[in-house]
Amino acid sequence: MALNVQCMTKRIAHWIDGRETPGHSGRTSPVFNPATGRQTAQVDLASKDEIDAAVAKAAEAAKQWRHASLSKRSAVLFKFRELLHDRADDLAAIVTAEHGKVLADAAGEIARGLENVEFATGVPQLLKGDFSEQVSSGVDVYSIRQPLGVVAGITPFNFPAMVPLWMCANAIACGNAFILKPSEKDPSASLFLARLWQEAGLPDGVFSVLHGDKEAVDALLVNPDIAAVSFVGSTPIAKYIYETGTAHGKRVQALGGAKNHMLVLPDADVDLAADAAVSAAYGAAGERCMAISVAVAVGAAGDKLVDAIAERLPKLTVGNGADPGTDMGPLITAEHRDKVAGYLDAGAEAGATLVVDGRQAEVPAEGFFLGTTLMDHVTPEMSVYTDEIFGPVLCVVRAETYDEAIELVNSNQFANGTAIFTRDGGAARRFQFDVEVGMVGINVPIPVPVAYYSFGGWKASLFGDTHMYGPEGVNFYSRAKVVTSRWPDPSTSSVDLGFPRTR
Repeated sequence: MALNVQCMTKRIAHWIDGRETPGHSGRTSPVFNPATGRQTAQVDLASKDEIDAAVAKAAEAAKQWRHASLSKRSAVLFKFRELLHDRADDLAAIVTAEHGKVLADAAGEIARGLENVEFATGVPQLLKGDFSEQVSSGVDVYSIRQPLGVVAGITPFNFPAMVPLWMCANAIACGNAFILKPSEKDPSASLFLARLWQEAGLPDGVFSVLHGDKEAVDALLVNPDIAAVSFVGSTPIAKYIYETGTAHGKRVQALGGAKNHMLVLPDADVDLAADAAVSAAYGAAGERCMAISVAVAVGAAGDKLVDAIAERLPKLTVGNGADPGTDMGPLITAEHRDKVAGYLDAGAEAGATLVVDGRQAEVPAEGFFLGTTLMDHVTPEMSVYTDEIFGPVLCVVRAETYDEAIELVNSNQFANGTAIFTRDGGAARRFQFDVEVGMVGINVPIPVPVAYYSFGGWKASLFGDTHMYGPEGVNFYSRAKVVTSRWPDPSTSSVDLGFPRTR
């Protein structure tokens, strides 16, 4: 007798006005454990009517939250930070169960998200304005920053905890109501965050979770009560989010795809560079927008680097991310695994050398696993180079000179992150000056900025004018107002139709 899978799995609802709210669209999407390949839940998908109703509730909450004092907001953020710190292991287990990354990686994701909460606790300092006394006789001018109202975050599957924390901490600190539309592939982390916010004392309606697909995204982009949208995902979708959102009068910051290069100069410590390349290329099965996907071996560095990386790959354990000793977990879906695997034949047919073929690796029979792949002699016209593969595939491109290598990086449409490995300080300084990429690492393979700077790439890796989190995040989630003030003696008042002067 056939079993009804939906009856055997839990249902993941929305979070609206401070409580779990089952959807009524009649549409759901399956949620899997990628390590087993089995469905574990079904998540509700919101309709436009559901989105609009939830936004209306958030708009009412925003009107009240903007009146909360800075000390009150800061107190809520401090409490949220404490709860998140204390329950990080529970959240990491949820991330691993639905995304597949190993527990240590999930814990690292939460720790980096926690940094953003800690930054936002300083909201009384972050929202300080400026004051100029006596700009004209008896006239003062000062600036203040005020919240936008309701803002939305559309976040990817690969960081179901960290990326929402990039957005919501600053947004809420600035006095906005925040609506999170997480990936439907791993939605449970968002509900965990919602409960923590409530326990921290955040008023109901200030943080909402609305699950959904394109219908939900489109509803958020056109809703007139949504003032701003933050997005992280692929470049085609980022461009769509940016164009649609701005066409409807919204602020938009949309982070797109990446093809991150790591230059290795001949003088580099090869073992250090190889360790860094392996860590940055294969962590989270390569499903990171800051993963190193191209190692550019300059001059004599090539053979030594490829041999050192290839030597390390058989030592990695691929398996269930919840098991101790696992180095790399599965990919997010069977379809994505198969798409990534398809690039290996395409690369080989185009002339690349398959030094290590991930399809030949020893991996669990169940689940969405693919072993680590290393491809050498990749050239810029190959699809393995031009496309964002988003999997455990590292391509090695050979360059004769530094100038050739820098031209390779600067010619790429993506400009998210890059790195250089060298012992030469002059070369490193020249690289950071020459390279046309938003985030740069010097002997650091994944240069994700700390929370008091801001995250963002250039070119096709970012649509919008501001980077995410940090100081630019505060500016994005607030708007400036300049006040010109005079308290005159009524006896000195007179009619003057001329343009106001300051002298």
